Amino acid sequence: MVVKKAIITSAGQATRMRPISNIVPKALLPVFKTIDGKKYSVPVIDLITESLRNAGASQFCFVVGAKGRMLMDYLSETNATYAIQKEPKGFADAVLKGEEFAGSDPFFLHSDDDFITGGYKEAIDIFDELEEIDCLCLLTKVEDPKPYGVVEVEPYKEMFSHQVFKIKSAEEKPLNPKSNFILSAEYIFTPKIFDTIRELTNEINKEVYVSTCVQKVIEKGGKVYGMYIDEKETWLTVGTPNTYFEALDYSYKNL
Repeated sequence: MVVKKAIITSAGQATRMRPISNIVPKALLPVFKTIDGKKYSVPVIDLITESLRNAGASQFCFVVGAKGRMLMDYLSETNATYAIQKEPKGFADAVLKGEEFAGSDPFFLHSDDDFITGGYKEAIDIFDELEEIDCLCLLTKVEDPKPYGVVEVEPYKEMFSHQVFKIKSAEEKPLNPKSNFILSAEYIFTPKIFDTIRELTNEINKEVYVSTCVQKVIEKGGKVYGMYIDEKETWLTVGTPNTYFEALDYSYKNL
């Protein structure tokens, strides 16, 4: 299953980055990149879309909220598709807005406020090679996993120079995490995930997390794997002041 489509969610409230996020979408927050030997300040969305294009994605859907006009103006020449999330109902609901765009095809799901310095092409290759896969999650490790979606894993095998795990369970912001492996907010899904989101939305009268959707897929017998982002790549996020500073520092020194 060749992955040519990508849904990028950019409808969140970005409360942890206020007051700047009241004016500028997180996707347009600048980081650094070296071009022809010179340092440039570029929006984080440029690094995301460039990485996905280099991996083979050629069709993009941006899910934006009520304040998405600035991002849409910036992306006006990219020939992208847009979907509107009128009310802030969470990440999974935003994913559902991209269902028509995805159609019957697998797709890369990416948040707008983080990126990985490599591994996108390998993720698509792993997804393509694994049989009857429902979801591939890109995983990283952190010292304190409690604020994240945490997964319980068992080793599977090495593929395309990356360790691949079978994911046994997923839980959002657990008080007692089962591991230090977290979901990095980058995934490859088949369209089956849309039915799972609808099912959970009917069951849970509140925000539905993607980690909860992943757990539901596992409970229904779906095949969920994780690709570990190891020392070859770095996961960076502009979602909080502290992590944004780290992203600025890393990108200035290394990108």
